[in-house]
Amino acid sequence: MDFNEIRKLVRLVESANISTLEIEEEGLQIRIEKHLAADRTAPSMMSFPVHTDSSTWAQSAAPAATPAQAPAAPAETAALAASNLIEIRSPMVGTFYRTPSPDAAPFVNVGDTIRTGQTLCILEAMKIMNEIEAETTGRIVEILIESGQPVQFDQVMFRIEAL
Repeated sequence: MDFNEIRKLVRLVESANISTLEIEEEGLQIRIEKHLAADRTAPSMMSFPVHTDSSTWAQSAAPAATPAQAPAAPAETAALAASNLIEIRSPMVGTFYRTPSPDAAPFVNVGDTIRTGQTLCILEAMKIMNEIEAETTGRIVEILIESGQPVQFDQVMFRIEAL
């Protein structure tokens, strides 16, 4: 068995839905194992500040087919600015959670006053729990995502009234 054949076997293991390949040929034994990083590491918590000034964000990268993910119309953006509302958008694709654990109270509720650095929710991405923090003080006016639902990059999660 030559080096090119071994390389083909490695590619096979990488692309196939197998974790181990063991071959014995003419007294030569080869064992190739694929270890997934997610199997060896426990989920961790990371904090990401959330950019809340919607006027400087690029248009949504999400498909326009879903109304909640469609970019805001100019009139809607002007109305948000006039009403002193700030949109808090998702910094990543993931799963939205309002609570730190299933039996815990939500981080925030509609009507709550929030402060800079306060945790608003958790976004799970690739088995990593990312705490999303407020970048400004304000009052929660609207929570647009249900707990456990998927969220797209730049999707509006909260609307807050700046204080």
